[in-house]
Amino acid sequence: MEKQREIDMLKEFSNANAISGFEHEFVKLFADKINPYANVESDGMLNLYAYRNENTGNKPVVQLDAHSDAVGFMTQAVRPNGQIKFVPVGGWVKYNIPGTKVKIKNKEGEFIPGVVATKPPHFMSESEKNSVPEISEMSIDVGASTRQETLEVYKIDTGCPIFVDVECMFNEKTGIFFGKDFDDRFGAAVMVTVLEELQGVDSKMDIVAALSSQEEVGLRGAYVTARKIKPDVSIVLESCPADDTFTPDWLSQTGLNRGPMLRDMDTTFIPNPKFQQYVCDLADKKGIPYTRSVRTGGGQDGAAIYYENGAPTIVIGIPVRYEHSPYCFATYHDYRAAVELTKAILTDLDIEKLKSFKSF
Repeated sequence: MEKQREIDMLKEFSNANAISGFEHEFVKLFADKINPYANVESDGMLNLYAYRNENTGNKPVVQLDAHSDAVGFMTQAVRPNGQIKFVPVGGWVKYNIPGTKVKIKNKEGEFIPGVVATKPPHFMSESEKNSVPEISEMSIDVGASTRQETLEVYKIDTGCPIFVDVECMFNEKTGIFFGKDFDDRFGAAVMVTVLEELQGVDSKMDIVAALSSQEEVGLRGAYVTARKIKPDVSIVLESCPADDTFTPDWLSQTGLNRGPMLRDMDTTFIPNPKFQQYVCDLADKKGIPYTRSVRTGGGQDGAAIYYENGAPTIVIGIPVRYEHSPYCFATYHDYRAAVELTKAILTDLDIEKLKSFKSF
């Protein structure tokens, strides 16, 4: 795929509005992008299955996975003053939320701009200036002054989804993207690019790219996709949190422009070690940069796919600074390295190597 088209796709993916359970907009966009290279199906949970056009039906199956949802919020109730009480969808920390620009999809499908309200410092007590309220105490202001106005004019009520409202930008000089929801729009973009660039290329595996829903609230979609696809092996394309801005060099395991991260452990997952080492050796052979990480937090779809039927699974992560916040950085370099590594695996892997992952 030519570079400018990749950049435009990544920006489109980032700008799409899709939180857990409300992935419709992004799933449609993804389907349109991958449809030329695959037979596309979906289910009632908004999981999408893209079966590579060159599949034969008589080869081992590799499942590629990325998730369609991002963190966001949901309307819980409307306060008497017209402001909106909300709950987080996915993993937020409270100090990243105040002042965030958002858009609320109202009952008629219109997007209403709003902001997570903050009290001006002129009215704050000294204790308020040095503390962050609990999320349950926060409100979103859409400009209304009464509950009735929010309900009847803005058409916002319980259950309306709330999305972070940040436009994605790309710096040509630095190769850096700035925007929202890079987790996991960059992983999804890798799947599209890989299937396009492997057109007509021989693979000893049948390839299914699954876009799984509701990862941010419990890896829910990936359990369903793995159960349907029944993969023999799986590669999860995830956007992973970078630690290069707050961790000493000797401990930093994921940073911008260092290539994708191969995850050795998180709180939900330990990869198949033979598959993991095979991928590291292959990356070294091909000159593809990467890092390895052992995490004491986090989780991702690899756990659900691995648990479902024991298929050897690894996670290739594209580093993202400030993940699960409204504002993220990621690089074109790391995205392309993830594409090249995934392609290398899919063109090198064969039945004998697959068998070796399962041997004692």
